[in-house]
Amino acid sequence: MKVGLLECDHVREELLHIDGDYRQMFPSLFTSVAMDWHFTFYDVCNGHFPSSADECEVYICTGSRFSVYDNEDWIIRLKQFVKEIYQSGKVYLGVCFGHQMLAEALGGKVEKSPKGWCVGVHTFDMMENEDWMNPSMPSLNLLMMCQDQIIKLPPNSTVLATEPDCPVAMFRIGTNMLGVQAHPEFSKTYDKALMELRVERIGQQKVDEGIASLELPVYENIMAEWMKNFAQLMKK
Repeated sequence: MKVGLLECDHVREELLHIDGDYRQMFPSLFTSVAMDWHFTFYDVCNGHFPSSADECEVYICTGSRFSVYDNEDWIIRLKQFVKEIYQSGKVYLGVCFGHQMLAEALGGKVEKSPKGWCVGVHTFDMMENEDWMNPSMPSLNLLMMCQDQIIKLPPNSTVLATEPDCPVAMFRIGTNMLGVQAHPEFSKTYDKALMELRVERIGQQKVDEGIASLELPVYENIMAEWMKNFAQLMKK
């Protein structure tokens, strides 16, 4: 299966030694669950887009230090491309910024959360149990690193998971578009390093709590399995 990675940012140079850039993190996440996935990389934050949605069967949209409501040319163009993916029936998997982009592009609204940053391990409580959520789990611990959140859902949305500080933790639109606010591609080592670099932005107390939460187990492999299942069941 041909998978297009829509790169909305790049890992800071001083952190590349941990897990590489997003084009290393995402293929690594899916190595054990989707060996037939072949990635093509689109550096959309630098203006490199697919010529059409038909170039790939599945698109994964990454996280970013930018906000989906920023007035950047590439962000405006990406919103149009997400609409094209939706209309084409191709599969879209949005992660963090990509999750928010899905909402913003198709009629929802994203703003900074009144609860501030979500960092470290958070428990996603499942609201729905769909066929592709196999193995079935009532909740899922995942790594988070976000300040923006979806505050208004687009039409035809179904909330799939919620979290005390993030009401729309995972959702889908129709049958081909899925968003998750977490970062299943992050390792704990990378998440910790990122928190430490952002202390001034996040606040020392939240960083301390986030680092302490890394003692909890995370289930990024199950999230990867679900994303793979969703893509294979829903793709046209």
